[in-house]
Amino acid sequence: MQTSTPPPREPLQTPRAAGVAGIVFALLLAAAMVLIRLGIPQGADAVTAQQPDPARRGAVHVALLLVPFAGIFFLWFVGVVRSHVGDAEDRFMATVFLGSGLVFTATMFAAAAVAAAVLDTAHPAGTSPSRPTWDFGQHLAYTLMTGYAMRMAAVFVCSASVIGHRLGILPRRLTLLGFLTTLALLFLSSTVPWAELVFPAWSLLLSAYIVGVSFRRSAAAPAA
Repeated sequence: MQTSTPPPREPLQTPRAAGVAGIVFALLLAAAMVLIRLGIPQGADAVTAQQPDPARRGAVHVALLLVPFAGIFFLWFVGVVRSHVGDAEDRFMATVFLGSGLVFTATMFAAAAVAAAVLDTAHPAGTSPSRPTWDFGQHLAYTLMTGYAMRMAAVFVCSASVIGHRLGILPRRLTLLGFLTTLALLFLSSTVPWAELVFPAWSLLLSAYIVGVSFRRSAAAPAA
């Protein structure tokens, strides 16, 4: 009795999936960062100079709602990029790429959890959390995000740029931009306001390039 073998499944369009996930991640993370900067205009130091008001706390609340989804799409982005690279990846750089991505996500979640804990600290209705609680929580959240998460983002960008350069899957300009982004995240993110936005900006450019290449390959496939 003959058994028919099932037809092979179509492979996932991992490059396009990586691009779409990266675009969503970049937009969500940028929106969260902008809302936090608007909620605390001058960064963590501004908290000690003025009493936090409900409107600013509301902006931070919205930002915190976006952070978990940004992390989910970032992990999807990392996974499908590694799947796309496949057996050609260098184990050392692949470990640095994956490890920095995981540590960045964990640190970003920790910073968001600290900020959420401060906002949700029990206090009388219609009043702000106590100044010591607010100051400590906001300084800790900003330190985790700008001092540690952005450094891990720098390692992630650098390793991704090195992998793309070695495999020849990234153009020279995008690789150079990745190295400049690495330097900015390493040395400017904790001292220059808004400098952390270079990470979602780089992610958006890289993801848009991946999506563009994927569509061009799809269009050229029927002709080939």
